Amino acid sequence: MRGLMLLFLALVFSLSLAFSAASTTLRVGPGERFPTPSAAAAAARAGDRIVIRAGTYRDCAVWGVPDLTIEAAAEPVVITGPVCQGKALFVAGAPRLTITGLTFRGAIAPPGNGAGIRAEGGDLTIRRTRFEDNQNGILTAVNIPTATLVIEESVFLQNGALIGECAHGLYANTLALLAIRRSRFEATRICHHIKSRAVRTEIIDTEILDGPEETASYQVDIPNGGDLVLARNTVRKGPRAGNMRAAVVIGAEGIRHPTTTLWIEANRFENLMPRGTVFVRNLTAAPAVLSGNRFLGSVTPLEGPGTVR
Repeated sequence: MRGLMLLFLALVFSLSLAFSAASTTLRVGPGERFPTPSAAAAAARAGDRIVIRAGTYRDCAVWGVPDLTIEAAAEPVVITGPVCQGKALFVAGAPRLTITGLTFRGAIAPPGNGAGIRAEGGDLTIRRTRFEDNQNGILTAVNIPTATLVIEESVFLQNGALIGECAHGLYANTLALLAIRRSRFEATRICHHIKSRAVRTEIIDTEILDGPEETASYQVDIPNGGDLVLARNTVRKGPRAGNMRAAVVIGAEGIRHPTTTLWIEANRFENLMPRGTVFVRNLTAAPAVLSGNRFLGSVTPLEGPGTVR
């Protein structure tokens, strides 16, 4: 038995060495082998690490191979476009990409749906990244029912557009999971801060804040149902909100996903409008459980099935 275990460990070690040897670090920036992110994207192979020097890059990139890590060597790394394929500053066309420490700014596409990142390939992880003044911060335009989109310690500032169709701070099409943790959505110009058609959406330890002049609609829109965990967030509806009826809406476009868990706990919600509003509007048959939330201004905690305690 001990001999088999040693053989197994040796095999794992050799595979690890083979993977390490196959992967490469591609360095991007002035004086480096790759002057732009798009040049690195054209050369990247599965498993590579792309490290981008600080600076502003008037460039866009299509990432078409899996298991890439794309990160800033030092901040700020600003990607400003124009967009690729009429879509985004970065088009994530393969699964298991991780993007860390970048800023995506000013994405515009003629149909009005340009994005900082367009996610089309599967699992995507975003960490310590900023999305500023884009039509969409992140857009997942295709249905990938097994995929996860994880966003951690990131900022979405003054995104959103309404040119033919709504563009949001973040739009997730049908995914297995959208998880947002320790992030901030602020001053979304119009449409929703977060719109998620994921089967499960988790938003935790995050700020979702209207600005004083912007006209965003909902703070969180879960249009097709699905499980929702909304915990320990700070949520603010501003004086010029585009939709005054509610902050969080579940099931407004028909229930497509199984909905069993609607857990809304320990959030702080502030209504700055001159009229009352609803914190959670639940249009599903599943009961929402609201627990330990704090309210400032004129607020009805819950409309629809559920309990408030």
